[in-house]
Amino acid sequence: MKKENTLFDVEEEMEEVRRNFRVLRRKFLKYKDAEIVYSLEHKKLLELADDAGAIYRQSGTVLINRDIFDEYLERYHQPARMYKVNDNRERKSLEERGNI
Repeated sequence: MKKENTLFDVEEEMEEVRRNFRVLRRKFLKYKDAEIVYSLEHKKLLELADDAGAIYRQSGTVLINRDIFDEYLERYHQPARMYKVNDNRERKSLEERGNI
């Protein structure tokens, strides 16, 4: 039997969503939170954040500035393109139009 959600349950769920959103939108992230947000392993995250100049250290706490780090990551954005064309005729047609 399905339990009905009370108004209290819904409000509690909404507050949890708000808390999670605040964590994700913080200007500064602890490196463990940043690992989740950026889907990067610890070593690679700290290497990239260091290259970006986005690391702040204070009393053993490592924070990463999201604005600086996001701007740095945009340098590596690769525009969409075709990697493979199955038909040689189609490839020739695309080359003639300047799409490859």
